[in-house]
Amino acid sequence: MVEEKFNRLLFIPIAALLFFMICYQYVCPADSNTCRFTGEEDRTPRRFSSSTSTSSSSGYSDSQYPAEADPEIDSKFNFTARDLDRRVDFDISGDDVIVFLHIQKTGGTTFGRHLVKNIDLEQPCDCMPGQRKCTCHRPGKTESWLFSRFSTGWSCGLHADWTELTNCVPKVMSKRDKKNTPRRKRNFYYITVLRDPVSRYLSEWKHVQRGATWKTAAHVCDGRPPTSDELPACYAGEDWAGVALADFTACASNLANNRQVRMLADLSLVGCYNATGASEPQRGRALLASAKANLRRMAFFGLTEFQRKTQYLFEGTFGLRFLRAFTQANNTRAASTGVGEEVRQRIAALNALDVELYEYARELFQRRYRTQRQRERAEERRRLRRRRWQRERRQRKQYRGFLSRVWRLGGGEEGEEEEEKEEDEEEGRGEMGEATTTEDYSNQVVRW
Repeated sequence: MVEEKFNRLLFIPIAALLFFMICYQYVCPADSNTCRFTGEEDRTPRRFSSSTSTSSSSGYSDSQYPAEADPEIDSKFNFTARDLDRRVDFDISGDDVIVFLHIQKTGGTTFGRHLVKNIDLEQPCDCMPGQRKCTCHRPGKTESWLFSRFSTGWSCGLHADWTELTNCVPKVMSKRDKKNTPRRKRNFYYITVLRDPVSRYLSEWKHVQRGATWKTAAHVCDGRPPTSDELPACYAGEDWAGVALADFTACASNLANNRQVRMLADLSLVGCYNATGASEPQRGRALLASAKANLRRMAFFGLTEFQRKTQYLFEGTFGLRFLRAFTQANNTRAASTGVGEEVRQRIAALNALDVELYEYARELFQRRYRTQRQRERAEERRRLRRRRWQRERRQRKQYRGFLSRVWRLGGGEEGEEEEEKEEDEEEGRGEMGEATTTEDYSNQVVRW
């Protein structure tokens, strides 16, 4: 009798203490800053992003690279949610192929090397010393998952444009892999890199001045290359080495003018290189609209001026990770070219279509970047809430078990708590939320 009375007296302070602990857990849950005491160090995370997963492999960090900090974006163009949320279910072991449209003097050579030498793959590309091309096979197969200068060479012509690639790539890939994949359709994901038009133009001029010609480029459109009347040469002889900037800008048929629009547009819409069917303004508007549409539908594009964001968006789009972080090379030949503001204005006028395309591309690029960052932050918040809920549930379960033992010690009877458990499970389902469904964007892939 005395022992039973003692147990009941002992039960009262223990139950009170346990009740206080349970209340404190509900009022001040773990990972919460609602009950921070004076002088306590603020350890609340300021960012919720996938930097723990994405940035750990790529080394990406906004604070480390202030040159690529988020600028204020003036909303000038109307983009849909489908335009901004770019994620593709790229199956490197299946039938998917990345096609790199390499525009001259946009940093495409550097990006192309990243594709063959810097991606963390189950079966990395085999790049032999002294050879320009690498062998990029799918895991366990002899098929190529990448169509680019450094994997398949210039199989569709030197610096083939959108018009050439979309007509040529399916045939070339079928011919290369016909022994292994007869009559099989492939998914082609087109990507490219753009650059500020004035800087790109100056870089091309310096390249041509050193002797580059790209004269072997085919420029095939509607089944044939342009005639000499449709595309007159800007120089006589083997090359245009030593050309002055004034002479370079004076040639009306210079393909450096608005090169990015021309290479991204469907040239067959305007009669290819035959300019007699429409006025120059009409051709320009049609080409610009086509280039914008093709760029918007591409699976991915990057900007030379934003190397780290380009890396970040590529990784988020394809689910692939680079082994080393991209670097921003600001000391380019174009940057060191001493030209005045008047000359730059002249170049901008010659490349008016490229200037408008780049303005369009830059806003789309920045908005895609923000969309991806916001999505990953939201996913990280959900993961944190889920972990916190699981931890709190374990703690509540331990408290209930301890309370049950104390209650029995005090002489009470063990009660059923099924309703409370069901409420906890309902709460857990609410914390988890509904799974986010990713829409299958059929406009990101060209199916053949």
